[in-house]
Amino acid sequence: MRLRFTYCLFILSLVAVFASSVGRSQEGSNDECFYENSLHYTANGMAYWYGKENGGLEKLTGIPYTDLGCINCHAAGCDRCHKAEQGNENCKSSYYSTSMASNQALCMGCHGREKAMIRLDHKANQEDIHIQQDMVCTDCHSQREMHGDGTPYISLKQAGAMDTACENCHDDITPTESHTVHKDRLDCKACHVRHVLSCTNCHFDTLVKTGKRKALPVSGWLFLMNYNNKVTSASMQTFVTGGNKTFLMFAPHMSHSITKKGHACDDCHGSKNAVAVQKGKIRLTWLKNGQLINEKGIIPVFDGVDYQCVYQNFNDGNWIPIKAPLKPVIQYAAFGKPLTTEQLEKMARQQSVPPLQIK
Repeated sequence: MRLRFTYCLFILSLVAVFASSVGRSQEGSNDECFYENSLHYTANGMAYWYGKENGGLEKLTGIPYTDLGCINCHAAGCDRCHKAEQGNENCKSSYYSTSMASNQALCMGCHGREKAMIRLDHKANQEDIHIQQDMVCTDCHSQREMHGDGTPYISLKQAGAMDTACENCHDDITPTESHTVHKDRLDCKACHVRHVLSCTNCHFDTLVKTGKRKALPVSGWLFLMNYNNKVTSASMQTFVTGGNKTFLMFAPHMSHSITKKGHACDDCHGSKNAVAVQKGKIRLTWLKNGQLINEKGIIPVFDGVDYQCVYQNFNDGNWIPIKAPLKPVIQYAAFGKPLTTEQLEKMARQQSVPPLQIK
């Protein structure tokens, strides 16, 4: 009898300790749940580029990021990616599943640009080389990237935020002419990203009024800018707010449109786009028969260039060109920087590739 009583006291004490620890966890700081500092939870990446302190769109809108619906675009807890159900309608039960989080469609539910790019390339029969191999997001992206590590990163482009890199898998790259001539100053994505998908005319006033995003996507081009001491792939995005205020952003971007064969030398060097940028003016988008058309090919990002775009307002379901748009505020976001004068000069002139040197 005494043994049974002692055992009961022991079990009750364990329950009390467990309840106490749960209470502390719920009331404690974010440090006790490192996922709450992850980018998936905080969505700090958008807040970082939008903020007026970083030259973001808030300079034009005057609306703090915390007052926008964008802040709700995050994974608030484990259920969003890991919750699974079993049983039937009469008897269902839930459980957590790692395989559920590896479902590509689940990722695409939030990462709309990647979903659109995969669909676009599939329609054109030029799918990403990894998609062709039936790879999914979690084949490259680590648990640490998705769950965080306790560090409150402000952008996925911040040093340390991401583990994924081409070199993680491709560590036996053949030293071809293209690889050696750039002397490790060119990121893999600068040559092996086919194109990027950009959003133009993102209509901020409609977003504030209705909570719905309205924009005109374009593709078939690839921007180049500096990031992490290398030239890398980039994208652009234009915004319209307040009737005639415009905003143009360039940022490093990893498009999931990867080719096995890289771009040809003359896709960059001596191209009409590079020459136009060097001269100080290039037309990025224009209207033809009422349809938005965009430039194609590789386009360098350089400070002080007149990047000409069509800016439109969205009214009653229609896109209406702005007659006298203000000069756009330009931002280089996500730790990206324009090319230097020396880099642009090299791109604007024809380059001859030296013969392969076998070591």
